[in-house]
Amino acid sequence: MSLSMHTASVPVFQQMLNALAGVLTKAEAHANERRIDHAALLQARLYPDMFPLVRQVQIACDFAKSVSARLAGADVPSYDDSESSYAELQQRIATTLNFIGGLDAAQFEGSDQREIVLRPGTPKERRIGGQAYLLAYGLPQFFFHVTTAYDLLRHNGVEVGKKDFMGVY
Repeated sequence: MSLSMHTASVPVFQQMLNALAGVLTKAEAHANERRIDHAALLQARLYPDMFPLVRQVQIACDFAKSVSARLAGADVPSYDDSESSYAELQQRIATTLNFIGGLDAAQFEGSDQREIVLRPGTPKERRIGGQAYLLAYGLPQFFFHVTTAYDLLRHNGVEVGKKDFMGVY
């Protein structure tokens, strides 16, 4: 039995985005309990040239929705990237979960062979097969940003562990 592209993508994104939402809930509680300005954690970076927590969450959501949409042959929804609070980040995650949850598994059929066109920077264009797009590009990018968000919070004293990172599977 082969693994479908839907099964290899959407449930993984759902698990990790739900886990990320849980980690953000713990971060907000941590900040409230210790009277830490929310912006201090939301704008925290691991290194000056890295994106802050808010942007890490935004990009994780962007990869979940764009990879899923492209594999399903659907339009990629556009978000404003204007989140500046825990509640707004939670809403972005919920919106992303709603979108990817609404994609039908049948839309993914044949997507392992579908050509995906990426335009990471004008005039650059990259063409890649669907399976390689998911396994060698989309999932690693997604996990990088989810992991970085987790690491930012852990580094700043939020009491989270591997179970929080993994979520429910």
